[in-house]
Order: sequence, then structure tokens, then C-alpha cells
Amino acid sequence: MSRWAGALWWASAVTLMPLMLPLALHTRRTALRLPPASGPEQGVAGAGFAGEPMRLLVIGESTVAGVGVDLLERALPGQLANALSRRLERPVAWRACGENGITAVEACERLLPQVADEAPDLVVMAFGVNDTTHFTSRSRWRQALEGLGRPFIQRGACVAFSAVPPLGHFRALPWPLRLLLGWRARLMDRVLAETTSPMGALHCTATLAMRPDYLAIDGYHPSELGCEVWAGLLADRLWLEMVPQPPLAAAAG
Repeated sequence: MSRWAGALWWASAVTLMPLMLPLALHTRRTALRLPPASGPEQGVAGAGFAGEPMRLLVIGESTVAGVGVDLLERALPGQLANALSRRLERPVAWRACGENGITAVEACERLLPQVADEAPDLVVMAFGVNDTTHFTSRSRWRQALEGLGRPFIQRGACVAFSAVPPLGHFRALPWPLRLLLGWRARLMDRVLAETTSPMGALHCTATLAMRPDYLAIDGYHPSELGCEVWAGLLADRLWLEMVPQPPLAAAAG
């Protein structure tokens, strides 16, 4: 996020504050509150495949806790494990470590200690919505991302961050609040992209035409279908990074 882009956002936010603040308070007061998903926080996908399971750790906010989905195995962690297992044709042992409402800064303090003894092959992180709505500064966001990713990279794991979700498509947010937060989410994702490469992590973006049924009934969290599509897009990118690809055929002639 360049300084001028961030400054332009803040200038717009301050100008629109008399309109935005009542909208934000009303949305917070009337929003449908969904619980985290039930079910085990770990499992094995693709048990029918031969070989040693790949160890997958998924860390993040409400999407990792499965808010909007009934069972955690049908939320992002379980769906991602299934998608990776099919592409890699090997078992995937997954564990989810998520908390509803948590920011990346808070995750460094509360989630990392919970997985300190884990030895994953792949770590996928999903943050950004709460840091967007809580107005986490650019420097604290960058510092938190590095604090989350570097410990696993130093232990030899592949680390990937999912792009910041597109708040501009969250129908629970009224316009123009949706427009303003969607803009900020894009700026936060730009910082995420700038931070991941230097520390050796992946920034997983996805080009997705949003549909109403990709969101849960609260209009804010992904539905089971949304998690399935999201997991598939992540798995496609991760598969390309983890599996050596054959060289392109030499051009004829």
C-alpha cells in the first residue's frame, strides 16, 4: 500500500464519517451472528491414497473457525485438505487453528502458541477481514504477517497466505460502507502481496466471479459452497508450487 493510496483512503473515510459511522453501528447491532463450525479440529483427507500424509496446518480468522458452515470438515480447512489430496493423490492430515473475530496481530499472541509444537509441511493462513474492519495500520499489519509466517518458514514449512477477502462483495455491508471497506481490503491485500515474497511465502490470489450462494445466510462469511470453491482455487495454486511441472514442449519448427 503506497502512502498516497492509504492517505487517499483515510481522507475519503474522514470525509464520509458522518454517514459511515451510523451505518457501521447499525450493521454491527443488527448483523446475524453465526457460531463457529462444530466437529473435530483435525482429520485426514484422502485416506484411500497410498503414502505418508502431507501435514497441513490452516491458521486464521472466522473462515478457519468455520463460521457460516455446520461442520469444520466442510469449512475451509477440511475442504482445502480434500482439494489438495485429490490433486496430489496422497493423504492430507489437516489441523485448523482459527478464532472468530481475531486480527493478525492478536493471532501472533493467541494462535501461534497453540501450534508451537506442530511440524507442518504446509501452512495456509487466512487473515485480513478483521484487520480491515479494525483499521490495523500498514506497519502493524506487515509486522504481524511476518510474525505469523517466519517461524514456520524457518522450520522448513511451505507458507501461503490467502488474499484478503473481497469485502466489497459482502452483502451484509450496506452501500457505501461496502464500497469503502472493499477499497481498504484491496489496499491491505497489496501490503500482503508486498510482504510475502521477501520472506519466502506465497500470496494466493484468486479470480472469482462472486455469486450470492458463495456467502452464508449472514451475507458476510463464506457458505459451504463458497469454501469449496475457495479451497479449490487455493489448491490449484499450491499444487503448481508444490509439484514439479513438466517443461513446455519446444515450439515446432
